[in-house]
Amino acid sequence: MSVISIKDLSVSYDKKRVLTNIFLEINDGHIYGVIGPNGAGKSTLFKAILELLEPDTGLILINDKPLSHARKTIAYVPQKDDVDWHFPATVFDIVLQGRYPHKRLLQSLDSHDRRIAVNALEQLGIRDLKQRQIGELSGGQQQRVFLARALCQEADIFLLDEPFVGVDVTTEERIISILKALAEEGKTILVIHHDLSSVHSYFDQVLLLNQRLIAVGPTKEVFTEENIAKAYRAQLTILHKTGLIS
Repeated sequence: MSVISIKDLSVSYDKKRVLTNIFLEINDGHIYGVIGPNGAGKSTLFKAILELLEPDTGLILINDKPLSHARKTIAYVPQKDDVDWHFPATVFDIVLQGRYPHKRLLQSLDSHDRRIAVNALEQLGIRDLKQRQIGELSGGQQQRVFLARALCQEADIFLLDEPFVGVDVTTEERIISILKALAEEGKTILVIHHDLSSVHSYFDQVLLLNQRLIAVGPTKEVFTEENIAKAYRAQLTILHKTGLIS
């Protein structure tokens, strides 16, 4: 089933086109690796879906509805650079934010919300950090806090912008295991990712992007040398030297 439908999406920054004529159908129950070089428009795509950016053209529907009717169904984990780590909030405060989309205006959080937040902390292995200020944490711990917030939201769609940056191998393996379990439950996960060597083992679907949509579909069919070459163009020499493509 198509849960995100994008038709003729184009987005510009300061009159410079970043995404052009994107037509895309994202289906439920899959983990999509959103792959492409720096400046390809990957984060822009997420922000357009979330209506954090106004597109030049295009229509985006979530389960055949505009975002205003489906906002609580989408959880977003931003890039680390987009977060104010000096904000005076504890880990538990941040994770509890995931419950607010389920609340009416001015409605208070209750014990049920707190139990869900604690369960999310336990799932990510960070319950012992509950009262720590987020700025005191390591990079890997910070990433786990924001993923816990997303889990606490009990969303159907997860947009994760480079969730593995700054995390250790153990944390990365834990996160991808959780994401695969969510996909098995029928959730839809999109992950912006840069390590091409792990694409086949992490994602069952790939969305290759470089300002235009290069290809989308099952990883074995889409993540080919030909499509990678189309997406990375100017960086092909580097990819060959690092052994990421032969």
